Amino acid sequence: MRKGLLADSPPFTQLIMLLFTMVVCFLLLMFIGVLIAPFILGIPISDMMNSLHNGSMVQNLNLMRYFQTLQGISLFIIPAFFAAYLFSENANVINYLCMSQPRTLKLGRWYGAVLLLMLAAIPLINIMAALNEMIVFPQSMTGLEQRLKFLEEAAQQTTELFLNVDHLGGMFFNIFMIAIIPALGEELIFRGVLQKIFTRWTGNIHVAIIVCGLLFSMMHLQFYGFFPRWMLGVMFGYLMVWSGTLWIPIFAHFVNNALAVFCSYLIHKGIISEWVEKFGTNWADIPVTILAIAICAWLIWKIKNK
Repeated sequence: MRKGLLADSPPFTQLIMLLFTMVVCFLLLMFIGVLIAPFILGIPISDMMNSLHNGSMVQNLNLMRYFQTLQGISLFIIPAFFAAYLFSENANVINYLCMSQPRTLKLGRWYGAVLLLMLAAIPLINIMAALNEMIVFPQSMTGLEQRLKFLEEAAQQTTELFLNVDHLGGMFFNIFMIAIIPALGEELIFRGVLQKIFTRWTGNIHVAIIVCGLLFSMMHLQFYGFFPRWMLGVMFGYLMVWSGTLWIPIFAHFVNNALAVFCSYLIHKGIISEWVEKFGTNWADIPVTILAIAICAWLIWKIKNK
């Protein structure tokens, strides 16, 4: 098979091409999405454009979900496959993205270990998020701090609009939109493509993992969840290196997001208490938190050595 057109290009060239592809795909598919939205959602284009122009799209939740889903596909999934085709040594997209299964990999054990790892990591993630929220900026940076808090509140309001559903159908669609699409798309871009580019660029897999984890967290544009997302991004990067397949970090990413969707649904229905979202941050939770951290460390050691 022939090489991809940019297989031998410098890493910087590949990075620019990836960013260009992401922008073009995003703009093109969003334009097409606007054109076909009336046929899918039954909303006239004039009403939809007015909503976009006036910032009143929140009044139509289905329209928000439509564009959120389209954004994940156009910004991450399609560009990742196109970039993989251009960058691969033999134009084999699946191999370049590490989406094939190594023959020696015992998937049942891996998925079980990763599921347990993500569950045990919940208290640690919550502690890091709580510490992140406690960061206070110097007085000279008050304007930046207020801007970051405004972005955080806006993102939180949008997330709550998506998550507050009363029926199973809405919850399952949220799992598709918030767990499946981001887990697949973001891992394709950050671990499937970017991690390879930065590994070539720096010559060090650890630096590449840390940088991609940093970019992964920055992409969410939410400072007050920056450090736990960075930690998760780094963990996803190592999971791909240790397993040799992208499906393991995709699964870990999916579990993390799906748990948030499922717990929010149960909280909204009054089945469980809101304390679940802060589990691990109270003094009474310290023994369980220490145990969870020990389990995480043991699982990471086992996964790395297997």
